[in-house]
Amino acid sequence: MRKKLNRIDILALALGSIIGWGSFTLPGSKFLRESGIISTAIGFILGGFAIIFIQKGYHIMMEKHVEDGGEFSYTYKNMGKANGFIVGWSLTLCYISMVPLNATAFVLVLKKLFGSGIDFIYLYKIAGYPVYLSEILIASLIILIFTYVNIKGLKVSSRVQNIMILLMVVNVIIVFAYMFTKVDHSLLRNTYILNYKFNIAEVAKVFAIAPFLFVGFDVIPQVSTELNFEAPKATKMAIFAILSAVMFYNLLNITTGLAYTPEKAVLEQWALGSAVLNNMGYIGFLLLIISLAGAVAGGINGFMLGSSKLIGSLAKYRMIPEMYKSENHNGVFVNGVKFVALVSLIAPWFGREVIIYIVNMSSLLAAVAYFYVCYISLKNSRAYDRFLSAIGALVSLTFIGLLIIPGSPAKLNTPSLVMLIIWTILGYFYYHKYSKIMK
Repeated sequence: MRKKLNRIDILALALGSIIGWGSFTLPGSKFLRESGIISTAIGFILGGFAIIFIQKGYHIMMEKHVEDGGEFSYTYKNMGKANGFIVGWSLTLCYISMVPLNATAFVLVLKKLFGSGIDFIYLYKIAGYPVYLSEILIASLIILIFTYVNIKGLKVSSRVQNIMILLMVVNVIIVFAYMFTKVDHSLLRNTYILNYKFNIAEVAKVFAIAPFLFVGFDVIPQVSTELNFEAPKATKMAIFAILSAVMFYNLLNITTGLAYTPEKAVLEQWALGSAVLNNMGYIGFLLLIISLAGAVAGGINGFMLGSSKLIGSLAKYRMIPEMYKSENHNGVFVNGVKFVALVSLIAPWFGREVIIYIVNMSSLLAAVAYFYVCYISLKNSRAYDRFLSAIGALVSLTFIGLLIIPGSPAKLNTPSLVMLIIWTILGYFYYHKYSKIMK
């Protein structure tokens, strides 16, 4: 019998997909510099609750629609082929881009452990980021390992996911507890708390990227046919994962703030890692590295699984070639997994900075999918559920506005906007020129 996912599997899948490399690297490079401790916490709390409103739309979807493809197939059945394609096209890039992003994060982990000694055979520089053949080979090896894991089926991939996420959770709690009890709080208090003044722009910069930071809870609908319990009950697991992510993002941000001012944090290659290394030594640093490895592995595994399910569903609805709907004896869309792997193997050749540009625009693509789900759920529900779905749709539009409206503190940068336009144009031509052939 094929492996079915229990509640622990679903919680690990959602948590591993939500808490990725960003929770470990963004405190030093973004959060402390742009929003400090308190505004970052407010942004995360508001963003987390906003995602929970969106999750209500997903709850209604999973009550009425248990099928591979999640948001895509739900939109297709309720709003037709064109709208279904928009959601599928958006989520495909959103999910797939997370795989090479997390794979290249493994390279950053190794660099912190072994220094620049792992850099060899310099190739070129793209967007100011030097690309080394060694980095490409390491990221490619990681991608191939998880391709093998996912082809072996849910029994193997869920076991790997559960172990890695358990290590991540336990080690983060240990590191934070030690840092908070042993490190002097004067820097944290004097820099981030005593002179704090509420700033809506600081909060908005964190709130607006919530679709990117929390993308991963929506992987659950992609595996709704693999659950060993009623699909709507997975909502509780998703909400718990979202609230846990809010806590973890803040714990790691506070841990970094205990050791560095914003000005000093941005000067460090990895501020959180340096903070732990300087205060806990190599044992604490090793715990942090294991946590980061768990988060990265969870992200790769979760999004590779979600991507292959989405691609398989697109093929079943004849939106892409039907070869991608074939399943192996483990119930895996094996050609979908191979396609995700192929695209992911190409991405590291463009450098990590270009991958980050693509991931940044994924926040907008995710918000588009969220809006569709909440809008359809609004139409398919009544009374209180209808009200909550309406709030979810409004929140989704707010995310979209913050990311594209000129003058917004969280507006996407120019490279991300250019790539968004390119992806939109490619989708338009694909749908009108090739999708109709698949009828």
